[in-house]
Amino acid sequence: MIKSKKIHYNADFFVIIIIGILYWFFGTEYGFTIRATGCNSNMSRAQGINTKKSTVIALILSNGLVGLSGGLLAQYQGNSDVNMGRGAIVIGLAAVIIGEVLGELILGKHLNFIGRLAFTAVGAIIYYIVIQVVLWLGLSTQNTKLFSAIVVAVFLAVPYLRKSAKNSYRRAAKKGAL
Repeated sequence: MIKSKKIHYNADFFVIIIIGILYWFFGTEYGFTIRATGCNSNMSRAQGINTKKSTVIALILSNGLVGLSGGLLAQYQGNSDVNMGRGAIVIGLAAVIIGEVLGELILGKHLNFIGRLAFTAVGAIIYYIVIQVVLWLGLSTQNTKLFSAIVVAVFLAVPYLRKSAKNSYRRAAKKGAL
């Protein structure tokens, strides 16, 4: 029990260290080229950035982080299995979506790059809390997939609903002004 807590605290510290290293790297000139290529590859190419090289470096970096996280998970659990990564893409996407939506809701236009990195970690924590609540309620594991899909759908719908609400208020204001 004590050993797992020690590993857990080290994993929290490790996440903070990785976020710090990523923040530093993406603040460098080459990090900016990777970010620019990801945002708009045509404009990056027009600015003289080798987009193919930037894409390959970004893939190397992301796959290296995936391998590192897989290794940490195997170390944390004490074993590894071929099926351990099943659903990891869904969890990752859910973490990014939940983190982005929460970051936009809380910080709005003041959400910077370090905020996006931090809110992605917060999104992963919230996603796992939702799964733990579903398991705590005693629902079957099949329902876990349903509830995780509902949570992701709700967080995907929030920006759309906010945008449509603003547009409907604008339409109502224009009708009232006539």
